[in-house]
Amino acid sequence: MANLNFKGKSIIQNHHLTVKYHQLIPKKNKSLTKNVSLKDNLIIHGDNLKALKALLPLYSGKIKCIYIDPPYNTGNEKWAYNDNVNSPMMKEWLGKIVDKDDLTRYDKWLCMMMPRIKLLRELLRTDGAIFISIDDNEQHHLRMILDDIFGEGNFVANILWQKRTSPDSRVVLGAAHDFIVCYAKDLTSFKETLNKLALTSKQQAQFKNLDVDARGPWVSSDFTAQGYRPNQMYTIITPSGKKYTPPEGRCWKNIESVYKKLLEEGRMWFGTDGKGIPRRKTYLSEREGSVPWTWWINKEVGHNQEAKKEIIDVLGKSTAFDTPKPSRLIIRILQIATEPDSIILDSFAGSGTTAHAVLALNKEDTGNRQFILVECEDYADTITAERVRRIIKGVPKAKDESLREGLGGSFSFFELGEPIEMESILEGHKLPEYAELARYIFYTATGEEFDISKLDKRKSFIGESKEYEVYLFYKPDIDYLKSTALTLDLAKSLGPYKGKKRLVFAPSKYLDLNDSELIEKHGIKGIEYCQLPFEIYKLKE
Repeated sequence: MANLNFKGKSIIQNHHLTVKYHQLIPKKNKSLTKNVSLKDNLIIHGDNLKALKALLPLYSGKIKCIYIDPPYNTGNEKWAYNDNVNSPMMKEWLGKIVDKDDLTRYDKWLCMMMPRIKLLRELLRTDGAIFISIDDNEQHHLRMILDDIFGEGNFVANILWQKRTSPDSRVVLGAAHDFIVCYAKDLTSFKETLNKLALTSKQQAQFKNLDVDARGPWVSSDFTAQGYRPNQMYTIITPSGKKYTPPEGRCWKNIESVYKKLLEEGRMWFGTDGKGIPRRKTYLSEREGSVPWTWWINKEVGHNQEAKKEIIDVLGKSTAFDTPKPSRLIIRILQIATEPDSIILDSFAGSGTTAHAVLALNKEDTGNRQFILVECEDYADTITAERVRRIIKGVPKAKDESLREGLGGSFSFFELGEPIEMESILEGHKLPEYAELARYIFYTATGEEFDISKLDKRKSFIGESKEYEVYLFYKPDIDYLKSTALTLDLAKSLGPYKGKKRLVFAPSKYLDLNDSELIEKHGIKGIEYCQLPFEIYKLKE
């Protein structure tokens, strides 16, 4: 496999590991739900690298489908490199607009994308896949970085989307398409869940019933296959008595015993006169759908101009998005790659098209798909979330009937908060809320999903993994932290030992857990003390 090298790669390739976990602050006034929850549809406002890291404790290995539409790096998008990496070169890059004259433009784009793609991969389910919109500027670099992170064996397809209805006359050859590059986390697992597309009315119309077959309409297909296989080179005699052998360089598709069974079942077709070349019948009732292919025309999935009109239809005004994606395009991806209860993530959310597509498909097939959007720009509330609010509640003047009625649903809005600085907890600086610290500790200590519904603050219990029961003695109060320690009474309050090691996080300890006589006498078996903050990391090594 060819290696992709660029300025900053050696510095950035493990940057995703150093990104701090940040708090996710619920914003009830910007949400559209009765109970704001991280288990709801989500819109998160903040830097997408930090937001992806913040999502890991809840969603690691849970996302079925990721769609992102990152900057294409055309030199006209006015994006800037903003990852605060500990490198003099990258600190020099910070905040500077990347334009066509920037000689490090491709290096910056790759340095921006690499840590994000690595975190996105961690969030995917084993049978999940990522779809990335891109054009010719970075498509070749993107393929190489995805080969590096996902493995070239997990490449699925390079889809061509016809984005325009007429040629672009400003260039030598009018650009008619963009790419959608797709990689699976594990190709074998992804293939097992890949959906076929429902047959269109035009495809269904191809099925006829020329011989009035009781099994219903059918189409016939070639009964030959490429190559030479001795046991598939027999002679077929038609009902009229005409004999056929396979054409040169080909053989029959099945061995003779299978052919005879198909013939007995009336599944072979020899033309209306019974003299034709043998063909096999396929019945409409047997067709689950059509296999997706890699050429997506705008008549089926929409185009850029349709996307702009869609936004105006919902928001009543145009936006600054030059190349928005139509919801039909994202719906096609969801039809192929998701199930009715899948979680879909878009960390370059823009105008919120992914949420629109998820809600539209849910209404169409009564699914319960969940979306997670991340948007770093200030319009996360006024455009991204506002579009979702309107399509949920209904847009009275919309041309689309389903939009007038409203697609239904809900979402919770979160702002990216302060980092959880473990080293500063005992000093009382920027103390996180109990649930936020519990989420961070549970995931970091166990590597498993944190379930907030299992949290019981009264018992200081934050969850149970395959190996551990986890307890956290903490309040965002410096006096509490200075005066709280794991004592015999606190240890006894945990209740009886149930066979799993009990991890107890507390600021300090006044109990000798090596005293076997004490432990036996008071029934406090299986307790392992973890001092805040340092021993969290020790457990993961």
